[in-house]
Amino acid sequence: MNRKIYLVGLNHKTAGVDVRERFALTDVENFEQRLHSCDAIRECIVLSTCNRVEIVVVAQGERDADVFDEVYSHWAGACDAPVELLGDHTYQYMALDAVQHLFTVACSLDSLVMGEPQILGQLKDAYRNAVDNGTARTIVNRLLHKAFSVAKRVRTETAIASSAVSISFAAVELARKIFGDLEGMNAMLIGAGEMAELAATHLMNNGVRSLLIANRTLARAKSLAASMNGHPISFDEMPSRLHEADIVISSTGSPTAVLKAKDVRGVLKQRKNRPMFFIDIAVPRDIDPDVNNLDNIYLYDIDDLKEVVEENMSQRQDEAVKAHAVVAAETEKFGIWLKSLTLQPTIADMVSSNEDIARKELEKTLKRLGGVDASTRAALETLVLSVSRKVLHEPICFLKRRSQEEDAAERYIDIARRMFNLDDESVPSTAHLERKQVSRECSHDEVETFIDAAKKEQ
Repeated sequence: MNRKIYLVGLNHKTAGVDVRERFALTDVENFEQRLHSCDAIRECIVLSTCNRVEIVVVAQGERDADVFDEVYSHWAGACDAPVELLGDHTYQYMALDAVQHLFTVACSLDSLVMGEPQILGQLKDAYRNAVDNGTARTIVNRLLHKAFSVAKRVRTETAIASSAVSISFAAVELARKIFGDLEGMNAMLIGAGEMAELAATHLMNNGVRSLLIANRTLARAKSLAASMNGHPISFDEMPSRLHEADIVISSTGSPTAVLKAKDVRGVLKQRKNRPMFFIDIAVPRDIDPDVNNLDNIYLYDIDDLKEVVEENMSQRQDEAVKAHAVVAAETEKFGIWLKSLTLQPTIADMVSSNEDIARKELEKTLKRLGGVDASTRAALETLVLSVSRKVLHEPICFLKRRSQEEDAAERYIDIARRMFNLDDESVPSTAHLERKQVSRECSHDEVETFIDAAKKEQ
């Protein structure tokens, strides 16, 4: 069979935005189909985002250099660019190194912002496309399914994504520390800068009840309000509505402060001294620092938020060590599975598994029978082991025949390993409800194919 996994890619570490733009694959479906049509390539999947391109192929019977050259040639051709430029900005991996890199990507350990969740969703979309295109088969199916489970394990067993590592998210985390629960709070956005908009989005996602948006250009306030289900107000109206807000995010680009301490002091009286949280993301600052001297006022500027981000990034680096250990362990497990895709280890595992079951059942029976002499015990053990081997005779013959067919061996071996649970995988109680999920390891159609083929053999 001799199939090997190859990976070629570029990302924000190896290529600037101009190169990433030039080699982004906009028509992934067509590219995958063209790549899959190559004689040596049996499977492929392509991930293309603004920060990276990852091309994974499973090839057979070719020199490693030839496989990489094939991928580079198709990639450059699809982007109408010189293939030489790719060589200066890409990386390439083979076998388990390719597996480990893909697991690292799925766990967001290779992302621009470590721990961000978007990459996993993008990888799932890429897998769905490959399945729809027919370019994902036994090895890619298993590889991607395992990548998703590794990512889940990393997020469960480490705190890689628990700390805020963006200015906008850090602002919301601080608000949560002050108020505890943001459910039912009211917020106001002064200005409509990108970071303020992102902070407002995080606030809304955390249950903020209403959002007032004040901007010098009312049309921009209306546009942003429409996208966030907020309420636009004119900039002149902002001071008179300030008392309604528990949380205020300001980012106007004004050369002078738009809120002074005397303005906020009057607002506190209207609020009967209920606390207010101000986030000043503007440079120069929008909010007079003296505001922070008022009782029940919490004011943070961008420098305060940067300190939070840097501290949290350091914490994520510590968690990354644990995450990489998980990736390494899961990569080793995947390597064992790859080796099992030859017939002899699978036959040995089937025999060993059945004999273990036979011996355990024999021990239960002997306990019920009471005292049994050694010769009777030996005869019974010979009997159960003989039955065990005879039960496996036809399935093993079936696998031997099927393994001679082109492109069939690894598929049937993989299904057999699943049917006999030779890799000791736990099956959830809801498995029968998940037949239509595209990311499952073994499709219903594959099982039906296996059963139909077995019937024809009879």
